[in-house]
Amino acid sequence: MELEMPDQRQPSFALIRFNRNTYESGGVMVVVRGRSAAEKVLQDFEWGQSENDRYSGWRYFLEESDLDPGIDAQKATKLRQMQLDLRESKSRPSHSRTILA
Repeated sequence: MELEMPDQRQPSFALIRFNRNTYESGGVMVVVRGRSAAEKVLQDFEWGQSENDRYSGWRYFLEESDLDPGIDAQKATKLRQMQLDLRESKSRPSHSRTILA
């Protein structure tokens, strides 16, 4: 039996937990390589979710990521938040003003 190695050219995907009612983030749950693997993990999380959890508004989504597959979930959450903060700060208009004479 031959062991199949993941294709290193495939993108990584982060599985993100969020609450659609409160917009609260539950953070990164896991990072995997490849779309099919990510979709399988998403399905597993959704099937394993309790009815109460789902009723409370918790959902999952996939996001293409540059994070390494298998990274610790807490570390991945912190890194993702830093990336989001950086992206947001770059999109804000500058507060400098030009004075014309």
